Amino acid sequence: MTGEAAKYLYDMSEGSADMRTILGGKGANLAEMKRLGIPVPDGFTVSTAACVDTMRAGGEWPDGLWEDVQTSLERLEERTGRTLGGQNPLLLSVRSGAVFSMPGMMDTILNLGISDDTVEALAAQAENPRFAWDSYRRFLQMYGDVVEGVPPHLYEDELTSLKARRGVEQDTELSTEDLQELVATFKDVSRRELGRELPTDPHEQLRRAIDAVFRSWDTPRARVYRKANDIPDDLGTAVNVMQMVFGNRGETSATGVCFTRNPSTGEHELYGEFLVNAQGEDVVAGIRTPRPLTEMEQVLPQAYEQLVQTMRDLEAHYKDMQDIEFTVEEGTLYLLQTRNGKRTAAAALKVARDMVEEGVLTREEALQRVEPGQLDQLLHPAIDAEHGRTPVTKGLPASPGAAVGEVVFDADIAARRGEAGEAVVLVRYETTPDDIHGVIQAQGVLTAHGGMTSHAAVVARGMGKPCVAGANAIRINTSERTLSIGDRVFHEGDVITLDGSTGHVYGEALELVPPQINEDFAAILGWADEVRRLGVRANADTGEDAAKARELGAAGIGLCRTEHMFMAADRLPAVREMILADDEDARAQALEKILPMQQEDFEAIFTAMKGLPVTVRLLDPPLHEFLPSLVDQSLLVQRLELTGGDAGELDRAKVLLGQVKRLHELNPMLGTRGCRLAMLYPEIPAMQARAIVRAALAVREREGETAGVEIMIPLVAYAAELQSQRRVVEEAVAEELESAGAELEVSVGTMIELPRACVVADQIAEHADFFSFGTNDLTQTGIGISRDDAEGGFLSAYVAEEVIPSNPFESIDRDGVGGLVQIGAEKGRAAKPGLKLGVCGEHGGDPASIALFEELGLDYVSCSPFRVPIARFAAARAVLGGQKRADG
Repeated sequence: MTGEAAKYLYDMSEGSADMRTILGGKGANLAEMKRLGIPVPDGFTVSTAACVDTMRAGGEWPDGLWEDVQTSLERLEERTGRTLGGQNPLLLSVRSGAVFSMPGMMDTILNLGISDDTVEALAAQAENPRFAWDSYRRFLQMYGDVVEGVPPHLYEDELTSLKARRGVEQDTELSTEDLQELVATFKDVSRRELGRELPTDPHEQLRRAIDAVFRSWDTPRARVYRKANDIPDDLGTAVNVMQMVFGNRGETSATGVCFTRNPSTGEHELYGEFLVNAQGEDVVAGIRTPRPLTEMEQVLPQAYEQLVQTMRDLEAHYKDMQDIEFTVEEGTLYLLQTRNGKRTAAAALKVARDMVEEGVLTREEALQRVEPGQLDQLLHPAIDAEHGRTPVTKGLPASPGAAVGEVVFDADIAARRGEAGEAVVLVRYETTPDDIHGVIQAQGVLTAHGGMTSHAAVVARGMGKPCVAGANAIRINTSERTLSIGDRVFHEGDVITLDGSTGHVYGEALELVPPQINEDFAAILGWADEVRRLGVRANADTGEDAAKARELGAAGIGLCRTEHMFMAADRLPAVREMILADDEDARAQALEKILPMQQEDFEAIFTAMKGLPVTVRLLDPPLHEFLPSLVDQSLLVQRLELTGGDAGELDRAKVLLGQVKRLHELNPMLGTRGCRLAMLYPEIPAMQARAIVRAALAVREREGETAGVEIMIPLVAYAAELQSQRRVVEEAVAEELESAGAELEVSVGTMIELPRACVVADQIAEHADFFSFGTNDLTQTGIGISRDDAEGGFLSAYVAEEVIPSNPFESIDRDGVGGLVQIGAEKGRAAKPGLKLGVCGEHGGDPASIALFEELGLDYVSCSPFRVPIARFAAARAVLGGQKRADG
């Protein structure tokens, strides 16, 4: 061993549920079940520390680890009265068990210890030679694949060929003699591929199997899964070595997977599948189509009754929906695993709400059982229930939701096209863990085989991907890349629609409808609102968006981007007239045309948000964005000159080209924009202020109340800029109110989006009623990268190579950009206690970023309308997380 920290081996009786960081989730829960008196096979766990130390040493086991394994094995042999490799054979399962559940991502070896020397003894003891040889062929296939790296399809091809020669469809229809032939064939396959015999010493096999499970932590599929689920790479996996129990010992034996509630809907009902005369991998791999759990009551009534009671006991103990693997060996039930079950967002909400109503959880505990990111699944469009189309086939509704996309048959293609922004549906005979990268990028998954607990179903549910599994009427030709359903043939690239809630598949793109917040969602958001401290506003530029934001619970608008109002085709001429004006009078005339347009927009927004605050950001982008590009205008002039076009058109094109050249900047986003533009042309912010006031007064006159008006000056770096612009705005506001004979409270603040503004925030705060951190631009200027260029260039590589933990435009760079926000917040409030602080960048809808903003004591976040529910929920979780850290 290597010092005090390195206890590498734990007998199952030594563990408990709170040791998951050491024993992994599976090992900790097995130990807990044993402690509770639930029947589990005996065994021991190689700790996560052993895996981590092995990885740090480049794959070399730490001193003493193998000796510890042998000692633990000897104790297991004593307890069971069996010997690994002996004539009273002990057979072992070797399974991974990470700290956080990673279904199907890492490797398992079953039946270790069976060999030419022990197979006959096992057959005699069981009085079932077929069972013994079935276990042997399974071991050779698993060991050859997982440990020695033999391509698994080579074994599958031989198995398929043998079944075809015997005229059978199921593995269970093969005779003892067939399985003996298959064992010999599998040995030949291994010898041919490896250039040597497979090792026959079971102790060497055990060491190599444990080492293979260690290595499986770092396989591509495991890395992809961890990245998609924000699981750290440095945790390692535990290895669970357990006495085998056999679900393949005939018609009184079985294996299965079950959930204590429906993981798709959350309904409190039995949910699961089982197979008679099978081993566990048969169910999750989708090799055979399993039977519904309810049928087990007729087949194995005593084991079924015990299983149902155990399911109830485990859920009550863990206070969460459980995902359970079990085996029945000749009528005796054993549990192989229990863990908190992966579930859809809808199921997560229903389970949490029901458990509160059942008195199992408090509201605060329930809020912590639902991940904020999961809620995004419920805020995507669904299939219109009134579509009236006929499905082309039906499978099992394995994971709800709608998926519309082009058919692809390969996970690599799905990953590549999905990353490029294309909508694809991955169609497979069955998915395997190696398909994970394609599943992540696809809109949904369709499989011909497998059940509700197959790999495709479990992974899709956990990721919120629609999945239709076990659609056995479909035929897939991977070489010709076609999907046949009855008389219809779909080629790669043809569009289909999946309804994961019903299992229906449609041979066309169906229309989708906006998402709806159901009662469970609304109830839990209500609980979140009682807990959260941060206010949640929305980024909205139209009355329609504002109304949707309010419907989704926004407490106002934190960012109204006025430049978006100018982009419409009917408004662009007036804007260009303002830009091209030769003097102040001409510019003023153009602005008078724009003012009523702005007022109309503000009226719609203020009407939707009456009674709530609305922060209007004055014009921010550089003026050249409203003009043709320099290249396009130059080419137009050149074409008119070469073709001898209309002289008047040519003159106008040349004038416009001159204006474009005059306004052209090499880096316009760091040039004359925001308050810098307003400093040159103060009539622009004055016009916008007038439009805002007129709109607010008009809405109050019409509706009886109006929105709270907050005017935000963008891109301030110097206190003098804000001081000057505030004066312009306040003068325009005062003139409008005097002219109308009215009163209106208007606050003026600024957007903090430059590093200098954060550093001198105390100076800027002297002239501000509020700060709103524009974290999008603060990320660009703070890190020194262009978002458009970086996201299409090096950022993805940086994330993949772990230079940075995530895209800083999606989740805030906590130490860097977050540090700038902290400086700005602290300096601003030091100069002006009580200064209102908000965030209006897209980070305002990101749960991890919201946790930071809660820590920094900001007042509100603002995000896109459909992210508002997520932000409300994440803000509550941030409070509860802070309390937990304080208590801990």
